[in-house]
Amino acid sequence: MSTHQLNAQNLLCPMPVIKTQDKIATLASGDILEVSCTDPGVLSDIPAWCRINGHKLLHSEQSDRIIKLTIEVIHENDR
Repeated sequence: MSTHQLNAQNLLCPMPVIKTQDKIATLASGDILEVSCTDPGVLSDIPAWCRINGHKLLHSEQSDRIIKLTIEVIHENDR
């Protein structure tokens, strides 16, 4: 298991979700992805995307205008 970072700041919907999806496709199950965004829509969009695709949202927080989401990658064959 390893931790990876994704900077999706200053991107507008749907780009933070698309960038998250693309990055997760390159990671192994059990890896952690920390996504940093500024679009407040990610607070609902990325958790919904995680539920649909079987990944686990571990944490989300907002500080000033920066939103950070922590996702555990769980690929279909590992569920």
